[in-house]
Amino acid sequence: MTDPSERPATSGSGAPEHGVPLVERVIASISAAPARPVLNYAPWAGTWLDGPPTPVPDDVLATMAFPSGRPLPPGLRRWLAYDTSLLTRFGWFTPDGSHRLTPRPLGVLAAAEYGEPWATLYHPFSTRFTECFLLPGGSDSRRVFAVAEPDETGEYPVLALDIDDLPCVELMYPGFDAYLADTAGLVTMPGGSYPALATDATYGPRMRTHARRTFGGGYGWTFPEAPFDDSVFADSDSRTPGTR
Repeated sequence: MTDPSERPATSGSGAPEHGVPLVERVIASISAAPARPVLNYAPWAGTWLDGPPTPVPDDVLATMAFPSGRPLPPGLRRWLAYDTSLLTRFGWFTPDGSHRLTPRPLGVLAAAEYGEPWATLYHPFSTRFTECFLLPGGSDSRRVFAVAEPDETGEYPVLALDIDDLPCVELMYPGFDAYLADTAGLVTMPGGSYPALATDATYGPRMRTHARRTFGGGYGWTFPEAPFDDSVFADSDSRTPGTR
């Protein structure tokens, strides 16, 4: 993996927006063209909205939380006040219309997406990432919203899973807000590696917070083969940024 500290990066957002203000920009953009594809390269992801917006009712949203009891991050809460159809399509809720969230441990999600032998490799991460949700994005890779320690804005990380070459888990976005903005084309994210935002002037500080609080000081892990134990996580703030 390329060390993000070796790459100049800029979000190109034009303003240091996070959380609700950033998601408001996304909503304004989507409202102007709700039938446009979520992913230009992947028709299977569908359009941003399935017809008119379908928000979570205010009284339901006011009490929503993850099964662990952790609160919804501000960006996700604002998005749910606008629409649920995209996330419903990606399995975030029970099918009974109650808006109950249905997270999966990371290993279970990976098993559903990749099958074996990859599932065996990802199962040890379930102890650290117990509440995960699939997001549109990638081809061999996947985008995963993970309920973990929040950053300074109250947002949880979005991960990249990849089985090309050596399977890995990497920090890609500092929150659902930044993920939405990038996917909607409102910011220009640096390329070259999944955690390239680590050196971005706007989102880099939040990326580094997640690296410290969730990734043991680095930005992800690569695992060549199973089995391995929890020492793969090697929590230490002294790890070199960008290493796994």
